[in-house]
Amino acid sequence: MSANSIKPHGGTLVNRITKVDTAGLFSVTINDGLANDIENIADGIFSPLKGPLGQQDFESVVLRGRLANDLAWTIPIILDVDENTASSMRDATDVLLKNPQGTGVAVLHVDETYSFDKKKTVQGVYGTTDLSHPGVAKTMSMKDHLVGGKIDYVQRPDDTEIRKNRMTPIQTRESFAKAGWKTICAFQTRNPPHVAHEMLQKTSITTRDGVFVNPIIGKKKSGDFVDEVIVKCYETMIRLYYPENRCKLGTLHTEMKYAGPKEAIHHAIMRQNYGCTHIIIGRDHAGVAKFYDPFAAQKIFGDYPELEISPVFFPPFFYCKQCLTYTTPKACPHGDDLREQISGTALREMIQKGQAPSKFILRPEVAKVILDHPRPFVD
Repeated sequence: MSANSIKPHGGTLVNRITKVDTAGLFSVTINDGLANDIENIADGIFSPLKGPLGQQDFESVVLRGRLANDLAWTIPIILDVDENTASSMRDATDVLLKNPQGTGVAVLHVDETYSFDKKKTVQGVYGTTDLSHPGVAKTMSMKDHLVGGKIDYVQRPDDTEIRKNRMTPIQTRESFAKAGWKTICAFQTRNPPHVAHEMLQKTSITTRDGVFVNPIIGKKKSGDFVDEVIVKCYETMIRLYYPENRCKLGTLHTEMKYAGPKEAIHHAIMRQNYGCTHIIIGRDHAGVAKFYDPFAAQKIFGDYPELEISPVFFPPFFYCKQCLTYTTPKACPHGDDLREQISGTALREMIQKGQAPSKFILRPEVAKVILDHPRPFVD
């Protein structure tokens, strides 16, 4: 199956880019994260969604990890408002959604407003009500009402350096076709590339045409790498260490949810919409702290056999000083004392001290990008 023949999730690539009259409309300001997701809806990245979820779909996603029509969907995309705004929106047919900069980005055709049970929501999506989980904390701080309806997207935000690699599903599918790629493996990331990640990506394309590196750009938890560092590190690695026409970089502008297995399915659906035929799902994909079993994000794909994109499961890669190669626990018999690997915590501590990790962990050029940045981590 090629990139052009793999169907968008739900069968049709959504396109909500249009021109509508916004004069005189009641307006609501949304945050940057939701503004990004409204754009993702418009471009079909979130196909089959056409707007923030209505109550029936929302409750079905929380309870079953599926829309009301039984189509796979695991992460609720929702617009939360307070009681006063909800009251005003009940009387409005169309509402202009503005980003924090004051630009009217989309018109929401209001279908319904409804309240929701936050504890039930976080238990269903994240599997916990623990406030130390960043997704739980965010949901519990939301306003008390949700608004559902279709959107028409009318104005993209101003171009910025961080958006220069953003791609729509139409663009990715055209790019894959132009490159002659029929099998494409997506790589989801929220970090700069370790050499082990590079080797994992390169291993995935020994039997496929190319890899689509698709880092998340958007709000992350404290201690994660900042967006500029992630993008520049990948640009550097691809330029210096990849053969021509085997790797494409495109940024995905949305927030990490840290929902573990539920988010792994969400990540797969988005990459299916981009036209990818496969997606790499690693150990503890989209996890945080110790909230999820390390292999839960791989096991959950058994509950969604209808997805057209195929998951590729890899154990963690590392460099073995005895084997003299990058390998995995499945292929290497040697102990930890011979393995070049590093935890995220230890890596952050080294960088904060201005120390470059081993060249077997980070490419020297990638390490330099991180060390040269004045504030490489989210506060």
